[in-house]
Parts: sequence; structure tokens; C-alpha cells
Amino acid sequence: MNFYADNKDLKFHLHHPLMRKIVELKEKGFADRGKYDYAPLDADDALDSYDKTLEVVGNICGSILAANAESVDHEGPQVVDGRVKYAAGTQANHDALTQAGVYGMSLPREYGGLNFCMVPYVMSAELVARADAGFVNIWGLQDCAETIHEFASKEIKDEFLPRINKGATCSMDLTEPDAGSDLQAVMLKATWDEPSQRWLLNGVKRFITNGDADIKLVLARSEEGTTDGRGLSYFVYDKKDGGVRVRRIENKLGIKGSPTCELVFTNAPSRLVGDRRLGLIRYVMSLMNGARLGVGAQGVGICEMAYREALKYANERVQFGKAIIRFPAVFEMLALMKAKLQAARALLYETSRFVDVYKAYSLLAEDRKLTPEERSEQKEYQKLADFYTPLTKLFASEYSNQLTYDAIQIHGGSGFMKDYPIERAYRDARITTIYEGTSQLQVVAAIRGVSTGAALAQMRRYAAAPVKPEHEHLRQALDEMTATYANAVAQVAALAEAEITDFHARRLVEMAGHIIMGYLLLTDAQRDDEYSRSAEVFIKRAKSWNAERASYIADFKKEDLAAYKSEE
Repeated sequence: MNFYADNKDLKFHLHHPLMRKIVELKEKGFADRGKYDYAPLDADDALDSYDKTLEVVGNICGSILAANAESVDHEGPQVVDGRVKYAAGTQANHDALTQAGVYGMSLPREYGGLNFCMVPYVMSAELVARADAGFVNIWGLQDCAETIHEFASKEIKDEFLPRINKGATCSMDLTEPDAGSDLQAVMLKATWDEPSQRWLLNGVKRFITNGDADIKLVLARSEEGTTDGRGLSYFVYDKKDGGVRVRRIENKLGIKGSPTCELVFTNAPSRLVGDRRLGLIRYVMSLMNGARLGVGAQGVGICEMAYREALKYANERVQFGKAIIRFPAVFEMLALMKAKLQAARALLYETSRFVDVYKAYSLLAEDRKLTPEERSEQKEYQKLADFYTPLTKLFASEYSNQLTYDAIQIHGGSGFMKDYPIERAYRDARITTIYEGTSQLQVVAAIRGVSTGAALAQMRRYAAAPVKPEHEHLRQALDEMTATYANAVAQVAALAEAEITDFHARRLVEMAGHIIMGYLLLTDAQRDDEYSRSAEVFIKRAKSWNAERASYIADFKKEDLAAYKSEE
């Protein structure tokens, strides 16, 4: 089975109208043509290369990763003499993808990469997550290479980046026992060692995904006497240099094939990435945005798997003389599952396109001065990406939990047993709303798009696009939802208290997300009528979801907050 070939939604998004512009920007006028025999000649050639590469990834996912997922979940990784030993299936997965040459696909060709833009890279992550949501963490940590490419010195780039395509694994070592979401509290110490001309790292990191990786990006305190984010710098560490021991692997609820480690650093030699004191403020924030997009892809991949498993079971399971898919209680659940899946996927790839455009302009600016129009466009797309990235992570992760829950419900008692893979997917999904920033922190990141009016402005841009006559009622519904949303934002703003704004932030962000995803599905339905059904289902349900939130906000009084504080 090929997980790319059997999912026409992916090809639909790969050939979005904005993709030609993205490819042309990314390829800088196809400057690598003639320099590398696999460089594309034009936009059509590049898109064809994306398509063929995704076919390869989809085949590996369908035939190898999915087949290994259950054994990996059962076996898991082990610690042997302070090192991680992958489950046999995990190692087979990694070897297959390495041999296919698809690691580092977004890196420039000079480092062995394919110079792909974000959209096909995010699609590959979705494919991997559908096959094995735990393994996508190992696959997705190649994002560390993007950070090295963007911020490290040429010497570091030349040393580390060519290893990614050859299978070198990565990790980002941020969290510590007393520094989880609050990364300003990181205390792992970095000390300059004059004899070796290296920084030496000492301390403990905890909850580090793929913690025994070959290449590590480590957040550490380089400025003695500091206690906040301004004293933190970012370092690259090479496993070959030693000094890091795996103390243990966490015994987790899900994603069991992905080793989550506690690490001890003892005079571990490392090198500074970029400038001192900017580790958290600049470099980690950039890496986290990529990681959040990765979790968005992971969430959508889990949604795809859950929907397919539920649909298959509902067609096969017969009760009271007919397949259970014929019962309204079941087909309503399935229709909403599909609508949420396609809405989250539309948001994921809209976000990926925004990221692609602004990052392509950033790379272009290294070669020449951008025109005023280009700078303006870069700024606009970056602003949209900053708002859409936490929105994507929020909804894709929450929907992955909702869809796996519903899929188990459709399976009934069988879904609670380990005989069916949906049980594993349900466990795997749970972490997605927690790591790389909890859902609550995504709301904190996204609320600025609400308060500044950026979300409302984007809704109105979507509303200005023409729709088919048969879809006019859906646009009307979205217009009404937008007015309700704008009124709710104004009501909260009128109370003029930060604590109350924070209290209602999730309601406002979710209202904005529902409208934006509704518009994206409606837009997709203009290109392909097959999305009309999901647009209809999602928009009508979203209207009721938003009405509930708006009603709560309208009835809210300042003194109501006291009832919630009684638990303090």
C-alpha cells in the first residue's frame, strides 16, 4: 500500500495555485539547473520531483513503517551501557528512509539535500505519522538541520549538514527537570574551555525526544550569574565527542518507539550556534515554530489513520442485520470526523505555504536586496505564519485526540483491545496537545492575531473571493460567524483587563480557527466539488460551536471570574 498514492487530498494541496510561486522563489530562478543533475529545470519539473519523492515516502510508509508499528510499540527502545538501542522496527524504518535519500529533503543541494520547500516536507511528516506516530518524532527532528543552516557558522554547516542525508539523527535538548514550558529556567551550564577552544556542557536534560541522537542542539546557560532567558545560548553537540550519557528512557503512555530520555552532560564539548545570549530569544523560538508545524503534521496523520480505521470497521461490522455505517449515530460521527480531518489538513498546508513564502524571501535576501514590494509581502506572510502556526498546532493536535476517541467509540469494545491499531493511535495522540507547547500555550501565542485584528483581516480576505452559487449559503453562514466573532472580541476588549482577556483567550482563538478552517474548506470546494460535503458539515457545526462561545462571553461579568479562583 502507498500512503501517498491512496490519498488524493495530498496531491490536491501539493498543486495549490500558490505552489508555482513558492517553487520559483525557493529555486531562485532555478539557479542550480546544470549544477546538479537532479535540480529541476522549471516549476513543472520541481512539482513533478515533489510528487515522485512523495510516492517513494508513501510507499515506505505503507509497506514498511505501518507494518512495523505494532512490534515497535510492543518492543520499544532500550538503554544499553548508557546508549539507546532502537527497537528493531525503528531501526528498519530509519534505514529504509535513509537508503531512499529522503532525509534532509529541505536542505540545499550543496549539503546533499533536495532543496524542497516546506509543503512536501510537511506532507512527508504527515505520511510518516499516519504509519507510525512515534517514528515521526525521529523523522521530524531533522528540523534541527534547518536551524543549523539558518543560524550557524559556515564551518559548522559544512561539518554537520551533509551528515543528515546520510542518516545522522538529531535532537533538540531544551527541557530540564525544573524547566518545562518555562524555558527561561534552564540551568544546564555552558563554560568556555580555553585549551580545547570548545564550550563544555554540564547538567541534566529531561524528556528529550530521540535523546541519544548523533547531532544535538542544546539550550544552555552561558552567562554566569543570570537566571532568565537573556543568559541562554544555543550549542551544537556531536555524539562522537562523548560526554553525554543516557540515564534512562521514560516509560510512556504512547509514542513508545520514540526514545524520550533523561541525559547527563559531563564536560560535553560543543560549539556555539550564532551569537551568545540569543539561544532562547531567537534560535529556540525559530526551531519551535518548525517543531509546532511538525506536530501539526503528526496530528493530521493520526487523524487520517483514525478516520480510515473507523470507516473500515463501520463498513465491516454488522449489527441488527446491517453494517453499522448505515446507522445515523455512526454516519454522523464519520462525516464530522472527515470534515475535521480535511479542515485541519487545509489549515496545515495553508500555514506551510505562508512559511514557505516568507522563508524563501529571507533566503533570497541573502543574495540581493529585496524590492519594497517583496519586503512588504515577506512581512505579511511572516505575520500570517506567526498566527497560523500555533493555530495549526492547537487544532491538529486537539482533533487527533477527538478523532481517535471517536474511532474507538465506533469500534465499540473491540477498539479497547490491542487487537486493533486504533488503540495505539489513541495513546499516541494524547501527547500531541502537550509537547512542543501545550494547547494552552498555543492559545497564548495565537491570541495576538485576535487582539491585533490580523485574524479578522484574513477572514475578510477569504470572504472577498468568489464562490459558486450553490455555496453562497455557506459563505453567508461564515459572514454571520465573522460578525459574531468580531462582536465577541469587542466585548472582551471593552472589559479592559488582561486577566479577563486571558480567561477568554481560548474561546476567541477557537472561534477564529473555526471560521478560518471553514473558509479554507469553502475555498477548496471551489477547486474541487468533493470538498463541498466537508465544507457543509464543518461550517454548520462550527456555527453552533461559535454561538456557544459567544453566548458565554456575552453573559460574562467581571465578578464571574471569582468563582473559578475559588480553587486556588
